[in-house]
Amino acid sequence: MTKIFTFVLLGAFCMVNAQAFKGKGDTKVNVGMTFQDGGTGIVASTDYGLGENFSIGVLASYLLGVDEYLGEKPGADYRFDAKLRFNANLGNVINVDPKFDLYPGLNLGLKNFGGHIGARYFFTDGFGVFSEFSVPFAKYDADAASKYNNGPSFNAGVSFNLD
Repeated sequence: MTKIFTFVLLGAFCMVNAQAFKGKGDTKVNVGMTFQDGGTGIVASTDYGLGENFSIGVLASYLLGVDEYLGEKPGADYRFDAKLRFNANLGNVINVDPKFDLYPGLNLGLKNFGGHIGARYFFTDGFGVFSEFSVPFAKYDADAASKYNNGPSFNAGVSFNLD
């Protein structure tokens, strides 16, 4: 009986048709951790498909654990960041696996203009993991305290398909 149950579960798992990016109207939500120089925190983003390989979205992050600057912890204005995003979803172009999506993109935020490259892998139709690396191209503020949410960062966590 256990062999039959195991076989049925394995079959059901293999029949799941997970797809990382489906194109126009596809909505993904990412929730995870952000790691950067001076602090770590939480990040949430969403992307909405405009076409077969393009999506737009928003990202918000908040640093929970931060280093002190001039003997004080930075306030919420330095800890919080929000960005508008544009992605080129290349999963179906590179054709590695339909459950995998590679997405380079640009972001325009409260603190800088920059770029990112990310990847998603979906285990089921609704659940997967993501990782992203982001770097600023132009910073709006040269103040040393503005380094929070204003430098290279690495984000990782879980991804949900709302489509």
